[in-house]
Amino acid sequence: MTETRPPKTPQPDPAERGEVTIESVTHHGMGRTADGTLVPRVLPGEVVRLEADGPKVVTPAPERVAPPCRHFKACGGCAMQHASDGFVADWKAGIVATALKAQGIEGEIASVETSPSDSRRRAKLAGRRTKKGAIVGFHARASDTVIEVPGCRLLRPGLVALIPALERITALAASRKGEVGLTVTDSEAGPELHVETDKDLTEALRIELPEVAREAGLSRLVWADEIVAELAPPAQAMGRARVVPPPGAFLQATREGEAALLARVRAAVGNAARVVDLFAGCGTFALPLSETAEVHAVEGEASMLAALDRGWRGTPGLKRVTTEARDLFRRPLLTDELSRFDAAVIDPPRAGAQAQVAELSRAQIPVIAMVSCHPASFARDAKSLIESGYSMEPITVVDQFRWSPHVELATRFTLR
Repeated sequence: MTETRPPKTPQPDPAERGEVTIESVTHHGMGRTADGTLVPRVLPGEVVRLEADGPKVVTPAPERVAPPCRHFKACGGCAMQHASDGFVADWKAGIVATALKAQGIEGEIASVETSPSDSRRRAKLAGRRTKKGAIVGFHARASDTVIEVPGCRLLRPGLVALIPALERITALAASRKGEVGLTVTDSEAGPELHVETDKDLTEALRIELPEVAREAGLSRLVWADEIVAELAPPAQAMGRARVVPPPGAFLQATREGEAALLARVRAAVGNAARVVDLFAGCGTFALPLSETAEVHAVEGEASMLAALDRGWRGTPGLKRVTTEARDLFRRPLLTDELSRFDAAVIDPPRAGAQAQVAELSRAQIPVIAMVSCHPASFARDAKSLIESGYSMEPITVVDQFRWSPHVELATRFTLR
């Protein structure tokens, strides 16, 4: 007797079930489907169902992990907590490689140095008043909604512990419908807080805010552009020197990331006797380098150079450091000014340093250590140096902004 089997039930095509396959991840951390649809919190190769409340993963990728922070789905502070550390490192290295290829450069990535979780010493939070008091946290993705982040895995624990005090200050600083910016920075003397608000600093606030700062253990409290309380100088270590940056001054996001960049810069400069540090800030590189070389530090913000100079003068045993306040975008150091240096360090803002790099190319300084926080502008400037006779050494990618699309890097250029 022949066995009769029931006919197979046709299975609907995945597309008919509203499922899509993720083809790649963009440099912003968004998954991309074959038709260009962008999907958050997914990985290449995953099959996902697009639903009103967000993507549902049907077939996960091997690189998918459980997000370490319970706020990941709602908070916009991180983009890649659902991916393994190895995947994120490769993704960030790929962002740099893609930027270089767009300029026709085949660069080598030597390593990716990733700062640990709970290590950010500086971050900008948002604060809003509520009917019951105030809320402090990060914005939701592509939104002005503020998400509370107790237990945040980005910030140093001491900064997370400040949130109750930040809520109290938000209630004082924010209008009923407005928002305040709260930049917190860890320092050797305790956290510093810079409040960005349009609210006037009244006499009542001048009396209350120092008490709030004292109770919260703040080293310094800045309201808009005015220091309203400084219980102790918020010093930062820069090599052997101790520097008190002015309010709002640039600072590397993690100590570990700063150390990785500094190690690469030190190795690049080597035994150079005279070094020019362009976009020097408060002395992140200039002061450690002055332990073995004379340094000329150039920076557009005079207040940061003043902090650098005080740090140098207060540290015995350093070689000579000179400073020059100068807008390097409008007035780059020229060839004849650069010719007296054995090496240059350049760490420009995100826009890069096209005009200054052109002068470096003409000056033919033997060694250039370049640090960048924007792979695309770095690749443009690197192309200019390579076309002028320089060779680019392998690149170190430094990930200070863990789980975010932000990428930093450092490398060395030498004359061929």
